[in-house]
Amino acid sequence: MAALDLGTNNCRLLIARQGSSGFQVIDAFSRIVRLGEGVSQSGALSAAAMDRTIEALKVCSAKMQRRSVSLMRSVATEACRRAANGLEFLERTRAETGVDLEIITTSEEAKLAFSGCMPLLDRTRPYAIVFDIGGGSTELGWIHLEHGHHPRIIAWHSIPLGVVTLTERFGAEAAPDESAAEFYERMVEEVQDNLAPFAQAIGAHRLIARSQVQLLGTSGTVTTLSGIQMGLPRYDRSVVDGSFLEFGDVERISKRLSEQNCGERATNPCIGSERSDLVVSGCAVLSAICRQWPIGRLRVADRGVREGILMSLMTGTAPDNVYHRGLNGTQL
Repeated sequence: MAALDLGTNNCRLLIARQGSSGFQVIDAFSRIVRLGEGVSQSGALSAAAMDRTIEALKVCSAKMQRRSVSLMRSVATEACRRAANGLEFLERTRAETGVDLEIITTSEEAKLAFSGCMPLLDRTRPYAIVFDIGGGSTELGWIHLEHGHHPRIIAWHSIPLGVVTLTERFGAEAAPDESAAEFYERMVEEVQDNLAPFAQAIGAHRLIARSQVQLLGTSGTVTTLSGIQMGLPRYDRSVVDGSFLEFGDVERISKRLSEQNCGERATNPCIGSERSDLVVSGCAVLSAICRQWPIGRLRVADRGVREGILMSLMTGTAPDNVYHRGLNGTQL
């Protein structure tokens, strides 16, 4: 079985084999395609972005064919939701790659991401705030954990700010007449304004004061900062997934990165040249979340929508439009 997640910035694939106690990943693929580049300004997917993405999807298709995958689900998120030509792109994708993408709602995206992260939650704390910083949006969930029951999503919220959209709104670096600190704080304040309605709705601060709330984050931003904090010579998922980040380290690393230019950030092995212009925006989203809910530390998840899809395929809880299909898009 396979799960493909086409986001605003990344194209990710997992191919797994179901076992008695879960699934075993047997193949994976990830490529930065920047499908949503410019969508916030133009309202449409660009020809160059679509071409890059098609090439990545051809690799995914070849991997699924080679592994004889028959049960799969392929989803597209914020970039295709926003773009006026999103449906046209899906038709082209089906014709050229055989991958049949569906555009999912923010609600479905949040549920899948949170479901994929649930195994990392601490069952001794009855509440959790779970978030996923994407390229075009950020999803947040307020989770209740009861003994003997599956975690339950009480409330969720999506803000239209991710690493790509925030970078396009503010730029990758401070203007000549603005300090790096001022530039960074403007981004953080923008995110905080968008978080405020959700924070008011869930009213978690009294529970936070009683140490009853945990924070769990999944995204390239949190995994990158975890890798930097540990001083990894190269990114290692097995070390990062399930690790913890102290809020003080989030602020310290974010401040340092915001003071560097793109070239300096690119030299960090956990960032690289492809993400050097986006990482500060991700830090701003993360800082805003940490400041909004002063829990003190967060758990880092290198998992999300793809794992959520695989779990739903295993348990048979996926939506009705998920079925056994061939790669040419015909129902079997």
